Amino acid sequence: MRYRRATVAGASYFFTLVTFRRQPLFGGGKAVELFNEALRSVQARRPFTVDALVLLPDHVHAIWTLPDDDHDYATRWRRVKETFTRAYARDHRLPEPDIGRRARGERTVWQRRYWEHLIRDDRDFVAHVEYIHYNPVRHGLVAAPRDWPYSTFGQWVAYGLYEATWGADEIPQLPAWAGRE
Repeated sequence: MRYRRATVAGASYFFTLVTFRRQPLFGGGKAVELFNEALRSVQARRPFTVDALVLLPDHVHAIWTLPDDDHDYATRWRRVKETFTRAYARDHRLPEPDIGRRARGERTVWQRRYWEHLIRDDRDFVAHVEYIHYNPVRHGLVAAPRDWPYSTFGQWVAYGLYEATWGADEIPQLPAWAGRE
């Protein structure tokens, strides 16, 4: 069976990207900084809006909205992954690639594929934003979303879209699909 991705120009998409063998690359600030630089670099050449984002030690969740006349998130993610990988590999030793990866010239930073979901409506958008912002708590990394520094949660609080205490005292009602990333 051939996998087909949803491609709708100007749409918003939810993504999950996982590191190779779930290596905890994003446990420290330098890798996070390199990822954010890669994202900004690609954004400068191929514009898109990052609506929500969280970097966890071994995976990334994001919601992007593409320009009205554009549906090509795949090239953008490829370039983000390539740019990050080149920068990260300069200062870090990577696991040896298997024969298949070596034959394709692939490094061992990211899993090959990623998950994408076309956001269908406002309710779906909010559910995915909340999932992203609550994810560090779900993984036991912090007690409240405000405590995780590698997330857009603080920006959403600054915009007045969340209270700073959201998700601290009470578990938000997440959709049934939550946790199947």
